[in-house]
Amino acid sequence: MVKGKVLDLANKISRVKRGSKNEITPDRPEYKILEPIVSEEMAEVGLCLELRIHKNAGEVAALCGKSEEETEKLLWELAVAGACFVNEIDGVNEYWIELWVPGHMELIVNNKENIQKYPELGAAFDAYGKLKAPMAAGNVPVGAGPMRVIPIERSVDGETRTASYEEVSKYLNENTIFSVSDCACRTSREAMGEGCGHLKEDMCIQLGHAAQYYIKTGRGREISREEAIAIIKRAEDNGLMHTIPNTDGPGKTHAICNCCGCGCFAVRLANMCTNPDMVRSNYVSEIDVEKCVGCGECVENCPTNALKLGHKLCAITPIPEKKRDLPYNTEWGPDKWNFDYRTNREVVLDTGSSPCKAECPAHIGIQGYIKLAAQGKYSEALELIKQENPFPAVCGRVCPRYCEDACTRGDIDDPIAIDDIKKFIAEQDLNSEHRFIPELKHHYGNKIAVIGAGPAGLSCAYYLAIDGYKVSVFEKQKALGGMLRFGIPAFRLEKDVINAEIDILKELGVEFKTGVDVGKDVRLDELRGQGFEAFYIAIGAQLGREIGLKGEDAEGVITGVDFLRDVALNQDMKIEGKTIVIGGGNVAVDVARTATRVGSSKVDMYCLENREGMPALQEEIDEAIEEDIVINNSWGPKCIVVENGHVVGVEFKKCISVFDEHKRFSPTFDENNTKIVEANNVLISVGQAMDWGTLTSGSKMELNFNMTIKADAVTYQSGEPDVFVGGDAFTGPRFAIDAIAMGKEGAISIHRYVNHGQSLTIGRLNRNYQSFDKQNLDLNGYDRLPRQKVSHSDEKNPEESFKDVRGTFTEEQVKKETERCLGCGATVVDEFMCIGCGQCVTKCKFDAIKLVRKYDIENPEFNDMKSTIVKYALKRKVRIAVNKPLKMVQSVFSDKKNK
Repeated sequence: MVKGKVLDLANKISRVKRGSKNEITPDRPEYKILEPIVSEEMAEVGLCLELRIHKNAGEVAALCGKSEEETEKLLWELAVAGACFVNEIDGVNEYWIELWVPGHMELIVNNKENIQKYPELGAAFDAYGKLKAPMAAGNVPVGAGPMRVIPIERSVDGETRTASYEEVSKYLNENTIFSVSDCACRTSREAMGEGCGHLKEDMCIQLGHAAQYYIKTGRGREISREEAIAIIKRAEDNGLMHTIPNTDGPGKTHAICNCCGCGCFAVRLANMCTNPDMVRSNYVSEIDVEKCVGCGECVENCPTNALKLGHKLCAITPIPEKKRDLPYNTEWGPDKWNFDYRTNREVVLDTGSSPCKAECPAHIGIQGYIKLAAQGKYSEALELIKQENPFPAVCGRVCPRYCEDACTRGDIDDPIAIDDIKKFIAEQDLNSEHRFIPELKHHYGNKIAVIGAGPAGLSCAYYLAIDGYKVSVFEKQKALGGMLRFGIPAFRLEKDVINAEIDILKELGVEFKTGVDVGKDVRLDELRGQGFEAFYIAIGAQLGREIGLKGEDAEGVITGVDFLRDVALNQDMKIEGKTIVIGGGNVAVDVARTATRVGSSKVDMYCLENREGMPALQEEIDEAIEEDIVINNSWGPKCIVVENGHVVGVEFKKCISVFDEHKRFSPTFDENNTKIVEANNVLISVGQAMDWGTLTSGSKMELNFNMTIKADAVTYQSGEPDVFVGGDAFTGPRFAIDAIAMGKEGAISIHRYVNHGQSLTIGRLNRNYQSFDKQNLDLNGYDRLPRQKVSHSDEKNPEESFKDVRGTFTEEQVKKETERCLGCGATVVDEFMCIGCGQCVTKCKFDAIKLVRKYDIENPEFNDMKSTIVKYALKRKVRIAVNKPLKMVQSVFSDKKNK
């Protein structure tokens, strides 16, 4: 049943009359947000209130015919509900009504008890914005919208910032009463289950009369000016920007909101309606292309997707700019909008950007840390790397260097030695008295369990710890590192390097529990009972894969993975005689080189592939050959020759081809071309497998045919909603950098999962970086500069030592090598979509972005706003009418040209 007086109140707040064409009806959000929380009696007294005209209970009682005591009670209930304002003035409560936005919508949603009891309140606030958006799209001039962006103060150069109303500090200094509350927009999103991962708590600051109201009605807590400044700075550091209510008159406001582009309803007007004038500040971003290094920090923090990565190298065939319509002279309906802006955000132009960032699985800002290293800013370079990769010292030694394979410099002479530069940067930190430990962004405190202390699990733990979660890592082995420790020999990755990188996690408060086999020693349900709210499973491909050969079970035959683990656990392990390693990948090379170090007199590798087709990296192949390991290509094992239970040799057959015409693995052999090779040891290194034990038993987790866990490709959520997976457990065996990248994404998902109302996908950044077309680059005219080479230590017999003999660049070499970088990538700004918040400026380490003043418009007088908008909308209609025939002519000429 419709509440008549409540409906009347909805119309009164809306400043429309019942029966008029703009009448508020029961299906409208203005009624729906009041209906659950306002009684008819409350509405009756509310109807006696006026917009921004203060009245006390006695004055209202005289109008509504109730006693003053009853009227005071009902007015107070209205104020607590959020359907009117209240302030105590000279010891007497005075009441009034406000606008819907900014105003009652936020007040109602910020009643914590009511929003929990009636989540539909959040939906009504959301619906109100969507209902009003079509009316505003294109029709509101800069500075005349109900909310407005105010730039981050430190992002605006002092000479450019000419007006105090553009400074957050002005509003803080002019007020004496402050409160902080939950963000109403994010509260609404959360109530609808559409949270973007930016949480609502302690986010919006109220000033003056609004702070008094929030404190008095329990919506917010009182804070000092210093606390307000600290909250604002923390928000800015965490990538948020500011909007303020724009309806209080010139140089005034009653709140400072700390907003994100994916949650804020005000910024939605820019994003969804492609209507940034409604909220923009007086500034727009400007890029200094020469200084920009395309690191992407500004791009990933821009709230309106106005920044994307492009490139600054000369093109053979220039790519024409796409023409676009703008709302100033074009009808601006839903066909021009971006309804999916919370999920279809792009980080790169269609024409692509620097290949190094695109091809790195973690999408590290490689150009950025190369530039910082060139400037000698090694700590800043390390910090930039660790935003995406917590283990640069490890990766500087074992990375597959996808970035170098893609490097544009390689099309001129040799690729930049990116990995060696990263290794040098990490080395400065390892040798530093005070190592870089990131500051905690938040202090959430939820308990999270990570199962497996390999690269994926450690990466996940690192990023969760930075967000302030209580992370416990469970590891089956007695030592940490997973396949980094047990699958990579020390001559490629020394164990003190692993330990040093893990020490940072300990400094961040991560708890490690070794010797615990989850599933056997403790079940997931038991951990849930201990308060763990989510799990990240990253146990790695720990088992060697067998081939199924006759004689494979003989003494002296072992898988390569088991062999490497045995050696890692027992450095005194020895083998004797001749060794055959079956396999041609990186692990097989590691196994062969390890065999020479533990006593084998002769090591031969046999693999199906020819030399060019070997999956092992060329660098590793070269190092094996330097250690007198013989690589026999295009041979496959037929059987293992056994005498008295012990291997004595392997019979091989010649491999003709490895793949069929569809490039599927399907080797063919010449059965008449065979040979038997003597061996005392056979190490089979043809792949790795998972060992789940009882971890998945009795759960909803499902396994794929290759024994990896089925999970969502974006969120990594498994069949058990609180279990997320990563690394080899999800993809099968890959490189450490792949696992590290998945670890960070897993942490993002877990953060969203354990916080009520957050979506795993909405507002999540899709880091779909793409390389530009190198075939369209003009690379003539660049000097050829030799790539710097690392020196090796003077180890007399490196093949007998587990010491890593590979050196590190000197500082002089770093300077020379960084000079070779072409600086391919650069940020491109869409000036129309930029709302001038300044977040990009705060994130840039290279002074490559600044805010420039484009407009000069102060907050309007409230009573002038309607007439200002009407005049602007009428002029716009004229422009649209004039522009229509012109566009039709342009369209005809364009069609003829295309034909």
